This record gives sequence, C-alpha cells and structure tokens, in this order.
Amino acid sequence: MTTPTTSAPFSPRRADFFQRECLAAVLLACMLTPLTGYTQDGPATPEATRDALGKKEGDADSATALAETLTATKKEYSMLRKGKRAVTYDLSYSFVGHQVIDSATFAVNTSRGHTVRNTISVDFGVKDNVTANVSVPLVSKFVYTEGSNEFHNRFGDISVGARLQPMANSRSAPNMTVSATVGLPTGHSPYSGIDSNASTGSGTYSGTVGLNLSKVIDPVALFGSANVTLSLPARNLEQRVPNTTKMLREVYPGQTFSFGAGFSYALSYNITTTMSFQQSISGGTRLVYEDTDTGEMSDRKTSSSNSGMLNFGLGVRTSPITTMNFSLGMGLTSDSPDFSLGMNMPLNF
Repeated sequence: MTTPTTSAPFSPRRADFFQRECLAAVLLACMLTPLTGYTQDGPATPEATRDALGKKEGDADSATALAETLTATKKEYSMLRKGKRAVTYDLSYSFVGHQVIDSATFAVNTSRGHTVRNTISVDFGVKDNVTANVSVPLVSKFVYTEGSNEFHNRFGDISVGARLQPMANSRSAPNMTVSATVGLPTGHSPYSGIDSNASTGSGTYSGTVGLNLSKVIDPVALFGSANVTLSLPARNLEQRVPNTTKMLREVYPGQTFSFGAGFSYALSYNITTTMSFQQSISGGTRLVYEDTDTGEMSDRKTSSSNSGMLNFGLGVRTSPITTMNFSLGMGLTSDSPDFSLGMNMPLNF
C-alpha cells in the first residue's frame, strides 16, 4: 500500500480514495462559537466566560459541510440524497481553570470546571442539495470553587437547522454550502438564579447563519467557514445579585462572529490527520438591573470576548462504513477553554 504524496498525479481512483478516507479527520475541525458568560456577581468573569465558550449545538461549521463533500462520489451534489438519513454521536470534554489573588488577604482562590458533552445528531436529506438536522446534547458538568463542589447532569440546548448547497459539485471550483440554525433554550439557564455556575444552556433563543467552503487538492483538503450568531434577549428574570438590593431583570447578549480554516491530509488509506485554527469574537452583553427598594433601573455592559483555538485531529477507518475521529484543541487566548478533547463516530443501524 502506497501512501499518497503531493507529487502524485490526480486521478479519479485517487480522488475517490481521498474523498472516502479524508472524512475521518475533517469531522474533527469544528468551529467554536462563544457564549457570553455571566455570574451572579455581575459581569462575566474570565472563568465564566471561558466556561461558556464552546460550540453551540447545531452551529454551522466547515466540518459538516466538508464531510459531505468528501464522501460524495459520482454525485451532482455532495450532501445526503433525498430520503436518506445519517446519525452521528459526538463526545467532548473541556477543562477551564482559573486563579484569582484576593487583594485583601492575598489568598489564592481557585476554580475549575469540567464539562462532558454527549450529542446525538440526526441529518435527513430533504432534497439532494438540502439537508435538515437536529442535535440533542446531554451535558455533565462539575464545577469546583473554594469551599464548594457542584455536579449537574442535564440536557443542553437543542438545535434545529438546515444546510443548502446552491451549486452542483465542480472540480474547478470550491464546494460551497450555506446553513441556518436555530438554538432552543432547553438547557439549564445561567440566569435562573439557581445553580447558575453549572448552567448547561445559553438561556436565550439564538439564530446562526454560515458560509462554508471546501476544496480537495489530492491528497489535501482545504476548508474554511464564517458564521454570525444573533441571540434574542432574556426578559422577566428574577435573579438577585448576592449581598445587594439589585435584581437582574433583562439580558441582551452580544452578537458573535466566528471564522476558521484548516486542512486535512491523507497519510494512508485508513489514517488521516487534520489541523485547523478557529476564532470567535463576541460583543459585550448588556445587563439590566432593578433596585428592589427604590424601583430604579440601571444597566451595565460586560466586556467583549475573543476565543482562539488550535485543533489537531486524527481519523482511523475501522471498517468500510465506520471511521473513528479523535481531536485535541488548545486554547490560545484567555477567553478560550484551556484544552478540549473530542471523539466522533457514525451510528449505523
């Protein structure tokens, strides 16, 4: 068995091999979309912000679009055929650690957050160039702070979306898909006032639109994407700020813009690797408070957040219809998770 090299000529047989095998690594290059964090003390703290930073269920990204492109063989479009379905299981783990020195006592206060996310995603081919999808996550979260430990196991935010490939496949031009996703606040809200440090959802409805591009240049696949997310405000809240007379009444999340790019390389017929960079920038969140003694309203705005991640992936083909995908992500900014691990595999029935 000969490992593909960049000097080898492009042939239909090699293209077919690469399209089938490169999927394993491409699925690992997911884009992170940050959520604006909030704590009961007011604006988002660094640990709360980084804990919230993570890919929302169903967010548009280049991984799904490119995966469909690479598995398309002799098809006019690279998406699921009309009437076909695909079920995928994702397992991810992320860690966030933070230390703060108390200026009065010089004591070091440590907080740590461990999050495990299990997600089942179902895709259905509405047309040859239109795919609908729904994602249901189950989130397990352990939060340690000085003097307290919290563990929660709840559903996260369910998402529903669709992807459209406006133009048929072309070997001379990149494949393009556009996507739209709606996030539903089914997870435990950070604005509930109870166990907000271990929230499993955003607490608001959100909408994401994205553009994804991919191009296979045997034996390398290049890909990139850009997404914009808007969230509706959360109103009629009753979360009291500790040790004050203020009550949080409304939250207006900032707009999020994310982008990323990377490549996948086929090392052999059964092993592929992926490397990608992704960045998400979120505007500040406006918080509206009411003084319960005077009835006076006031507001304040959190600072913006900037999350950068460098991801490495490995795909191993274990059977003709099953590929195991593994990923490692490293945070590049203070607003990013310290690191993340991931595993992805199709579920065949």
